[in-house]
Amino acid sequence: MAETGTQRLYRAPCPACGAPVVFQSAQATHAVCGYCRSVVVRSGDALQRVGQVAEVFDDHSPLQIGASGRVPVDGREQAFTLIGRVQLEGDAGRWTEWTAMLPDGRTGTLSEDNGAYVFTQDAQIRQPIPHAGSFTVGDETVLDGAPWSVAASVRARVVSAEGELPGGAPPGRPFQVVELRNASGEVLAIDYANDPRTAQRGRSVRLDALAMQGLKAESAREDTDARQFSCPNCGSPVAVRLESTKAVTCPQCRHVIDVTRGIGGELKHAAQHQRVQPTLALGSIGRFAGKPWQLVGFQRRSGSEDGEGFEWDEYLLYNAEQGFQFLVDSSDGWSLVRPTTGAPAYKPRSSTATYEGRSYQRESTYTASTDYVEGEFYWPVKAGDRSRNTDFLSPSTQGTGVLSREQTGSEVTWSAGTRIPASEVRQAFGLAALRSAGDATPWTPEMTRALIILIVFILVFGLVVTAIIAASDGPGGGGGRSVGGSYGGYTSGGSHK
Repeated sequence: MAETGTQRLYRAPCPACGAPVVFQSAQATHAVCGYCRSVVVRSGDALQRVGQVAEVFDDHSPLQIGASGRVPVDGREQAFTLIGRVQLEGDAGRWTEWTAMLPDGRTGTLSEDNGAYVFTQDAQIRQPIPHAGSFTVGDETVLDGAPWSVAASVRARVVSAEGELPGGAPPGRPFQVVELRNASGEVLAIDYANDPRTAQRGRSVRLDALAMQGLKAESAREDTDARQFSCPNCGSPVAVRLESTKAVTCPQCRHVIDVTRGIGGELKHAAQHQRVQPTLALGSIGRFAGKPWQLVGFQRRSGSEDGEGFEWDEYLLYNAEQGFQFLVDSSDGWSLVRPTTGAPAYKPRSSTATYEGRSYQRESTYTASTDYVEGEFYWPVKAGDRSRNTDFLSPSTQGTGVLSREQTGSEVTWSAGTRIPASEVRQAFGLAALRSAGDATPWTPEMTRALIILIVFILVFGLVVTAIIAASDGPGGGGGRSVGGSYGGYTSGGSHK
């Protein structure tokens, strides 16, 4: 044991290889030996080996052990230093959680959240934490006297780690994680890896607002220095430009490639048999609210409600400082939306929801599927993904405020935003014209005259057919007739991921 500044360093030899293992934080109970990858647990001044982890796969994150920044804690801004990270695998891919040490030795966790980041700390829950099976995804619950929405319940396991860790499950052993969110924008993550159960509470943070120092200089945060690998299906070169990318499409064969295990590992891929041409070009830059947003991903999605089908397009936009947002093109027009960290106040199957003091009215509920994807995505998307969606509109904004709820078997995602005119999209991308599902064709006098002529023709044709049928059914007529009919529907809908 040694002193450094105001913190005590715990140092002991690794029980597997004898190399020194150092603990900087008094709260860290586990660490990974940097030489033999053994996971060791601290017991007094001695260490005990409890397992071994694989090498940390390169996710090209800008973060690294030793990087520092500042974050609001207990009502004031405090410094922190990253001292460890753990990579976990769940039902929908892999993600990384970083251990952050505060000046007083306490730790927090900086983790990914829908293309953004969340900072959480240990939460003191006064009541016994219910078992994981008592939470139903999408339902409301009360914990410690406060209302929460059950956002996710996933099975996870530790696949790799480095540095110091505050605890958790032994490597490879599955455990349950339940995530709760509330209308105040908070996240409460319950970890069932150990007994007693533990919880962490926090909220969304922007990486640029953390004033980080010591980030990886070589991290590919812009559209440069892209990682490249060969497509596992056709062998063509595939480039990955964003450190948060979890899925990417091959530009040659259009297969969707899952890169959650890293581009050097075994790559899962799925074929796409339908090619869709996006209205907006991948890689193009649009300016919204004075900031440049690069179009990095495209989805064609479809839905079904009361037997009627419809489809819409979603464009994934990226800004290095702001993260991600979606530009949605549906038959209702264009909208800009972003995933929320918290969950609006909403009871399942209710017709209303409240978010950030604004009331929303339910517009539609439907089953949605992903039909085609192209580009890069921060989650492992693929064609065939299905969800249950509910869209809401805000009456107080004359229908321009939009809110959407999207549920799969293990997760609920909310997003909020606003409808924008097509002219704003054209201006953002510098386009002279823009075809979209929301653009109506201007009605002209020539079209009116053509419609009148068509109606007259249909009436005359109907009279002629009626006369022929009457003649054939009269005395001496030659038998019966068959009658059939069909009509054309219309497409309507939209979603905001």
